[in-house]
Amino acid sequence: MKRLARLLLALLMLVGLAPARADELRPGYLELTQQSASEWKLVWKAPILGGLATRAQPLLPDYCQLRLETPQLAGPAVVAKGTVTCSRSLDGATVGLTGMEPGSTDALLRVAPLGRPIQSERLTSGSSTYTVSGVPDRWQVARTYFVIGVEHIVAGFDHLLFVVALVLLLQRGRAVVVAASAFTLAHSITLAGTTLGLFGLPQTPVEASIALSIVFLAVEIAKARPGEPRLSERLPWVVAFLFGLLHGFGFAGALREIGLPETDVPMALLTFNLGVEAGQLLIIAATLAALATLERLAPKVRRPAIIASTYLIGATASFWFIERIWA
Repeated sequence: MKRLARLLLALLMLVGLAPARADELRPGYLELTQQSASEWKLVWKAPILGGLATRAQPLLPDYCQLRLETPQLAGPAVVAKGTVTCSRSLDGATVGLTGMEPGSTDALLRVAPLGRPIQSERLTSGSSTYTVSGVPDRWQVARTYFVIGVEHIVAGFDHLLFVVALVLLLQRGRAVVVAASAFTLAHSITLAGTTLGLFGLPQTPVEASIALSIVFLAVEIAKARPGEPRLSERLPWVVAFLFGLLHGFGFAGALREIGLPETDVPMALLTFNLGVEAGQLLIIAATLAALATLERLAPKVRRPAIIASTYLIGATASFWFIERIWA
Protein backbone atom coordinates (compact mmCIF):
# COMPACT_ATOMS: atom_id res chain seq x y z
CA MET A 1 0.00 0.00 0.00
CA LYS A 2 2.70 2.46 0.99
CA ARG A 3 4.66 1.72 -2.17
CA LEU A 4 1.61 2.43 -4.33
CA ALA A 5 0.91 5.63 -2.41
CA ARG A 6 4.48 6.82 -2.97
CA LEU A 7 4.14 6.02 -6.66
CA LEU A 8 0.94 8.05 -6.96
CA LEU A 9 2.56 10.91 -5.06
CA ALA A 10 5.47 10.85 -7.51
CA LEU A 11 3.10 10.90 -10.47
CA LEU A 12 1.30 13.97 -9.13
CA MET A 13 4.59 15.72 -8.46
CA LEU A 14 5.91 14.97 -11.93
CA VAL A 15 3.09 17.05 -13.39
CA GLY A 16 5.08 20.11 -12.41
CA LEU A 17 8.25 18.97 -14.14
CA ALA A 18 7.17 19.69 -17.73
CA PRO A 19 9.62 21.21 -20.21
CA ALA A 20 10.06 24.96 -19.89
CA ARG A 21 9.17 25.79 -23.46
CA ALA A 22 5.65 24.39 -23.41
CA ASP A 23 4.60 24.99 -27.00
CA GLU A 24 7.73 24.35 -29.03
CA LEU A 25 7.04 20.68 -29.70
CA ARG A 26 4.57 21.43 -32.47
CA PRO A 27 4.32 19.15 -35.48
CA GLY A 28 6.21 19.63 -38.69
CA TYR A 29 4.32 20.81 -41.75
CA LEU A 30 4.62 19.68 -45.37
CA GLU A 31 2.43 21.41 -47.93
CA LEU A 32 2.01 20.68 -51.65
CA THR A 33 -0.12 23.25 -53.52
CA GLN A 34 -0.81 22.69 -57.21
CA GLN A 35 -0.05 25.70 -59.43
CA SER A 36 -0.70 24.15 -62.86
CA ALA A 37 -1.15 20.73 -64.48
CA SER A 38 2.52 19.86 -63.91
CA GLU A 39 3.78 22.28 -61.24
CA TRP A 40 3.34 22.32 -57.48
CA LYS A 41 4.57 24.67 -54.77
CA LEU A 42 6.21 22.94 -51.79
CA VAL A 43 6.59 24.29 -48.24
CA TRP A 44 8.44 22.22 -45.65
CA LYS A 45 8.55 23.48 -42.05
CA ALA A 46 10.59 21.32 -39.68
CA PRO A 47 10.71 22.15 -35.94
CA ILE A 48 14.25 22.25 -34.58
CA LEU A 49 13.22 20.21 -31.55
CA GLY A 50 11.99 16.71 -32.29
CA GLY A 51 14.52 15.55 -34.90
CA LEU A 52 12.71 16.50 -38.11
CA ALA A 53 14.97 19.43 -39.05
CA THR A 54 18.11 17.29 -39.14
CA ARG A 55 16.79 13.96 -40.45
CA ALA A 56 13.51 14.24 -42.34
CA GLN A 57 13.19 15.16 -46.02
CA PRO A 58 10.18 15.45 -48.38
CA LEU A 59 9.41 12.26 -50.30
CA LEU A 60 8.06 12.63 -53.85
CA PRO A 61 7.42 10.22 -56.77
CA ASP A 62 10.29 9.43 -59.14
CA TYR A 63 8.62 11.36 -61.95
CA CYS A 64 8.72 14.61 -59.96
CA GLN A 65 11.69 16.99 -59.71
CA LEU A 66 12.13 19.28 -56.72
CA ARG A 67 13.93 22.62 -56.92
CA LEU A 68 14.43 23.72 -53.33
CA GLU A 69 15.37 27.24 -52.21
CA THR A 70 17.84 27.91 -49.40
CA PRO A 71 16.19 26.97 -46.08
CA GLN A 72 15.46 29.83 -43.66
CA LEU A 73 15.25 29.87 -39.86
CA ALA A 74 11.78 30.99 -38.72
CA GLY A 75 11.51 30.99 -34.93
CA PRO A 76 11.73 27.42 -33.58
CA ALA A 77 11.61 25.85 -37.06
CA VAL A 78 13.53 25.60 -40.34
CA VAL A 79 11.41 26.52 -43.36
CA ALA A 80 12.24 25.46 -46.91
CA LYS A 81 10.24 26.39 -50.02
CA GLY A 82 10.54 25.04 -53.53
CA THR A 83 8.89 24.10 -56.81
CA VAL A 84 7.95 20.56 -57.79
CA THR A 85 7.56 19.66 -61.48
CA CYS A 86 5.82 16.37 -62.26
CA SER A 87 5.42 14.68 -65.63
CA ARG A 88 2.00 13.32 -64.66
CA SER A 89 -0.72 13.62 -62.02
CA LEU A 90 -0.07 12.92 -58.34
CA ASP A 91 -3.33 10.95 -58.06
CA GLY A 92 -2.44 7.57 -56.59
CA ALA A 93 1.16 8.65 -55.92
CA THR A 94 2.96 8.25 -52.61
CA VAL A 95 4.20 11.42 -50.90
CA GLY A 96 5.39 12.18 -47.38
CA LEU A 97 8.67 12.25 -45.49
CA THR A 98 11.78 10.11 -45.31
CA GLY A 99 14.01 9.92 -42.23
CA MET A 100 11.27 9.97 -39.56
CA GLU A 101 12.73 7.88 -36.76
CA PRO A 102 10.96 6.58 -33.62
CA GLY A 103 10.57 9.48 -31.21
CA SER A 104 10.48 12.10 -33.96
CA THR A 105 7.89 14.86 -33.81
CA ASP A 106 4.85 14.14 -35.99
CA ALA A 107 4.17 16.15 -39.13
CA LEU A 108 1.02 17.36 -40.88
CA LEU A 109 0.81 16.77 -44.63
CA ARG A 110 -1.44 19.04 -46.71
CA VAL A 111 -2.03 18.34 -50.41
CA ALA A 112 -4.02 20.99 -52.30
CA PRO A 113 -4.86 19.96 -55.91
CA LEU A 114 -6.32 22.52 -58.32
CA GLY A 115 -10.11 22.72 -58.17
CA ARG A 116 -10.46 19.83 -55.70
CA PRO A 117 -10.78 19.46 -51.93
CA ILE A 118 -7.61 19.65 -49.87
CA GLN A 119 -6.28 16.41 -48.43
CA SER A 120 -4.66 16.31 -44.99
CA GLU A 121 -2.87 13.53 -43.18
CA ARG A 122 -0.85 13.14 -39.99
CA LEU A 123 2.59 11.63 -40.62
CA THR A 124 4.37 9.67 -37.90
CA SER A 125 7.52 7.57 -37.72
CA GLY A 126 5.34 4.48 -38.17
CA SER A 127 3.29 5.95 -41.03
CA SER A 128 5.35 8.60 -42.80
CA THR A 129 3.80 8.40 -46.27
CA TYR A 130 0.40 9.04 -47.81
CA THR A 131 -1.23 7.98 -51.08
CA VAL A 132 -2.81 10.97 -52.81
CA SER A 133 -6.45 10.26 -53.58
CA GLY A 134 -8.28 11.29 -56.72
CA VAL A 135 -11.48 11.62 -54.66
CA PRO A 136 -10.35 12.60 -51.14
CA ASP A 137 -12.32 11.55 -48.08
CA ARG A 138 -13.64 14.64 -46.30
CA TRP A 139 -13.43 12.86 -42.95
CA GLN A 140 -9.70 12.60 -43.43
CA VAL A 141 -9.44 16.24 -42.40
CA ALA A 142 -11.65 15.54 -39.39
CA ARG A 143 -9.51 12.63 -38.20
CA THR A 144 -6.25 14.51 -38.69
CA TYR A 145 -7.24 17.68 -36.84
CA PHE A 146 -8.98 15.78 -34.04
CA VAL A 147 -5.74 13.94 -33.25
CA ILE A 148 -3.77 17.21 -33.45
CA GLY A 149 -6.21 18.78 -30.96
CA VAL A 150 -5.79 15.93 -28.49
CA GLU A 151 -2.02 16.02 -28.81
CA HIS A 152 -1.86 19.78 -28.40
CA ILE A 153 -3.49 19.86 -24.98
CA VAL A 154 -1.87 16.63 -23.73
CA ALA A 155 1.62 17.61 -24.94
CA GLY A 156 1.13 21.38 -24.63
CA PHE A 157 2.23 21.47 -21.03
CA ASP A 158 0.95 24.94 -20.09
CA HIS A 159 -2.65 24.05 -21.01
CA LEU A 160 -2.24 20.65 -19.35
CA LEU A 161 -1.00 22.18 -16.09
CA PHE A 162 -3.89 24.65 -16.05
CA VAL A 163 -6.45 21.82 -16.27
CA VAL A 164 -4.62 19.77 -13.62
CA ALA A 165 -4.46 22.80 -11.30
CA LEU A 166 -8.19 23.39 -11.80
CA VAL A 167 -8.92 19.81 -10.73
CA LEU A 168 -6.58 20.06 -7.72
CA LEU A 169 -8.36 23.26 -6.65
CA LEU A 170 -11.94 21.99 -6.88
CA GLN A 171 -11.48 18.21 -6.35
CA ARG A 172 -15.24 17.58 -6.70
CA GLY A 173 -16.54 15.89 -9.83
CA ARG A 174 -19.55 18.17 -10.44
CA ALA A 175 -17.67 21.40 -9.76
CA VAL A 176 -14.83 20.29 -12.05
CA VAL A 177 -17.26 19.41 -14.86
CA VAL A 178 -19.05 22.78 -14.64
CA ALA A 179 -15.75 24.71 -14.58
CA ALA A 180 -14.32 22.61 -17.43
CA SER A 181 -17.46 23.24 -19.50
CA ALA A 182 -17.08 26.99 -18.98
CA PHE A 183 -13.39 26.75 -19.93
CA THR A 184 -14.30 24.84 -23.11
CA LEU A 185 -17.02 27.32 -24.12
CA ALA A 186 -14.65 30.26 -23.61
CA HIS A 187 -11.66 28.86 -25.50
CA SER A 188 -14.00 27.79 -28.33
CA ILE A 189 -15.10 31.43 -28.74
CA THR A 190 -11.62 32.91 -28.96
CA LEU A 191 -10.22 29.98 -30.96
CA ALA A 192 -12.91 30.34 -33.62
CA GLY A 193 -12.87 34.15 -33.64
CA THR A 194 -9.09 34.39 -33.96
CA THR A 195 -8.83 31.63 -36.57
CA LEU A 196 -11.55 33.25 -38.69
CA GLY A 197 -9.85 36.66 -38.43
CA LEU A 198 -12.58 38.37 -36.38
CA PHE A 199 -10.19 39.46 -33.61
CA GLY A 200 -6.81 38.56 -32.16
CA LEU A 201 -4.03 39.37 -29.71
CA PRO A 202 -0.21 39.35 -30.03
CA GLN A 203 1.06 35.87 -29.23
CA THR A 204 3.89 36.81 -26.84
CA PRO A 205 1.72 38.51 -24.18
CA VAL A 206 -0.89 35.76 -24.62
CA GLU A 207 1.66 33.02 -23.85
CA ALA A 208 2.98 34.98 -20.84
CA SER A 209 -0.56 35.51 -19.52
CA ILE A 210 -1.36 31.81 -19.90
CA ALA A 211 1.61 31.03 -17.63
CA LEU A 212 0.31 33.65 -15.18
CA SER A 213 -3.12 31.98 -15.13
CA ILE A 214 -1.47 28.78 -13.90
CA VAL A 215 0.39 30.72 -11.20
CA PHE A 216 -2.95 32.20 -10.07
CA LEU A 217 -4.51 28.75 -9.65
CA ALA A 218 -1.44 27.46 -7.82
CA VAL A 219 -1.68 30.34 -5.33
CA GLU A 220 -5.40 29.68 -4.86
CA ILE A 221 -4.73 25.99 -4.10
CA ALA A 222 -1.91 26.79 -1.65
CA LYS A 223 -4.04 29.35 0.23
CA ALA A 224 -7.24 27.28 0.32
CA ARG A 225 -8.61 26.71 3.83
CA PRO A 226 -11.57 24.54 4.91
CA GLY A 227 -14.64 26.67 5.54
CA GLU A 228 -13.05 29.75 3.96
CA PRO A 229 -13.78 29.49 0.22
CA ARG A 230 -11.80 31.83 -1.99
CA LEU A 231 -13.11 33.55 -5.14
CA SER A 232 -11.95 30.69 -7.37
CA GLU A 233 -13.85 28.20 -5.16
CA ARG A 234 -17.02 30.31 -4.88
CA LEU A 235 -17.25 31.09 -8.60
CA PRO A 236 -15.02 28.54 -10.30
CA TRP A 237 -16.93 28.63 -13.59
CA VAL A 238 -16.38 32.41 -13.88
CA VAL A 239 -12.63 32.05 -13.30
CA ALA A 240 -12.46 29.12 -15.75
CA PHE A 241 -14.43 31.05 -18.39
CA LEU A 242 -12.21 34.14 -18.18
CA PHE A 243 -9.02 32.12 -18.37
CA GLY A 244 -10.56 29.96 -21.11
CA LEU A 245 -10.86 33.06 -23.30
CA LEU A 246 -7.14 33.61 -22.83
CA HIS A 247 -6.18 29.99 -23.54
CA GLY A 248 -8.26 30.08 -26.72
CA PHE A 249 -5.88 32.69 -28.13
CA GLY A 250 -3.04 30.28 -27.35
CA PHE A 251 -4.80 27.41 -29.15
CA ALA A 252 -5.41 29.71 -32.12
CA GLY A 253 -1.72 30.61 -32.30
CA ALA A 254 -0.75 26.94 -32.43
CA LEU A 255 -3.40 26.19 -35.05
CA ARG A 256 -2.25 29.14 -37.15
CA GLU A 257 1.30 27.78 -37.16
CA ILE A 258 0.10 24.30 -38.13
CA GLY A 259 -2.13 25.63 -40.91
CA LEU A 260 -5.73 25.02 -41.98
CA PRO A 261 -7.08 23.48 -45.19
CA GLU A 262 -8.65 26.41 -47.04
CA THR A 263 -11.69 24.47 -48.31
CA ASP A 264 -12.39 22.68 -45.01
CA VAL A 265 -11.78 25.36 -42.37
CA PRO A 266 -15.06 24.73 -40.46
CA MET A 267 -14.43 20.98 -40.29
CA ALA A 268 -10.79 21.39 -39.26
CA LEU A 269 -11.68 24.02 -36.65
CA LEU A 270 -14.52 21.95 -35.20
CA THR A 271 -12.55 18.70 -34.98
CA PHE A 272 -9.44 20.42 -33.59
CA ASN A 273 -11.61 21.90 -30.84
CA LEU A 274 -13.26 18.53 -30.19
CA GLY A 275 -9.79 17.01 -29.93
CA VAL A 276 -8.78 19.64 -27.39
CA GLU A 277 -11.93 18.84 -25.40
CA ALA A 278 -11.24 15.09 -25.53
CA GLY A 279 -7.67 15.65 -24.33
CA GLN A 280 -8.96 17.88 -21.56
CA LEU A 281 -11.41 15.20 -20.37
CA LEU A 282 -8.61 12.62 -20.34
CA ILE A 283 -6.52 14.89 -18.11
CA ILE A 284 -9.43 15.56 -15.76
CA ALA A 285 -10.29 11.86 -15.48
CA ALA A 286 -6.67 10.86 -14.82
CA THR A 287 -6.18 13.53 -12.14
CA LEU A 288 -9.47 12.71 -10.36
CA ALA A 289 -8.60 9.01 -10.48
CA ALA A 290 -5.20 9.66 -8.91
CA LEU A 291 -6.77 11.75 -6.13
CA ALA A 292 -9.45 9.11 -5.47
CA THR A 293 -6.83 6.36 -5.29
CA LEU A 294 -4.77 8.36 -2.81
CA GLU A 295 -7.87 9.02 -0.69
CA ARG A 296 -8.70 5.32 -0.60
CA LEU A 297 -5.22 3.87 -0.07
CA ALA A 298 -3.30 6.61 1.75
CA PRO A 299 -5.56 9.47 2.89
CA LYS A 300 -2.78 11.06 4.95
CA VAL A 301 -0.63 11.41 1.84
CA ARG A 302 -3.34 13.09 -0.24
CA ARG A 303 -3.00 16.67 1.04
CA PRO A 304 0.84 16.67 1.08
CA ALA A 305 0.80 15.32 -2.48
CA ILE A 306 -1.52 18.12 -3.61
CA ILE A 307 0.60 20.80 -1.93
CA ALA A 308 3.86 19.40 -3.35
CA SER A 309 2.34 19.24 -6.83
CA THR A 310 0.97 22.77 -6.43
CA TYR A 311 4.36 24.25 -5.61
CA LEU A 312 5.98 22.44 -8.52
CA ILE A 313 3.25 23.63 -10.88
CA GLY A 314 3.51 27.20 -9.58
CA ALA A 315 7.30 27.25 -9.82
CA THR A 316 7.24 25.89 -13.38
CA ALA A 317 4.59 28.39 -14.50
CA SER A 318 6.49 31.26 -12.84
CA PHE A 319 9.60 30.30 -14.82
CA TRP A 320 7.55 30.22 -18.03
CA PHE A 321 6.12 33.66 -17.27
CA ILE A 322 9.54 35.23 -16.70
CA GLU A 323 10.99 33.47 -19.74
CA ARG A 324 8.17 34.59 -22.03
CA ILE A 325 8.21 38.17 -20.78
CA TRP A 326 11.94 38.45 -21.58
CA ALA A 327 11.80 36.45 -24.82
